[in-house]
Amino acid sequence: MLYRFLSSSLLALGLITGAQAADSLAFSNAWVRATPPNAKVAGGFVEIRNAGKSADRLLSASSDAAERVEIHEMKMAGDVMQMRHLTEGLVISAGQSVQLKPGSYHLMLIAPKKPIAEGQKVTITLVFEKAEKRAVEFTAAKQPPVAAPDSAHKH
Repeated sequence: MLYRFLSSSLLALGLITGAQAADSLAFSNAWVRATPPNAKVAGGFVEIRNAGKSADRLLSASSDAAERVEIHEMKMAGDVMQMRHLTEGLVISAGQSVQLKPGSYHLMLIAPKKPIAEGQKVTITLVFEKAEKRAVEFTAAKQPPVAAPDSAHKH
């Protein structure tokens, strides 16, 4: 009887921990760059906030809009901008945000299946180590969305 109680308790704790991991991530400002006809790639950008008590890792991504989606990093190496595929994923530390934005971390949609038109919605599934899969809707735009003015600012 005690064994059954302990087993049930541990199972419930595991389910609660998994639910907390999934609920700890929030996504904002998700957009994908609109493409001209025959574009071979498109960039995807989003801010990922981890409100959890432990780090999580973005492991991979996929979308019906492209043959494949990779996690990339762009950074300066001396005078040269370099881009690399993050094969080990991207860590989102506990209590922190990571911005996927032009010229930095981003999602690379490789071989879009058709042009991505401005205003079109593109769903990208993000796969995390702890939070597992999260489908996020990205809006296509030619330029980054303009941030809303700070409503707390007073004269």
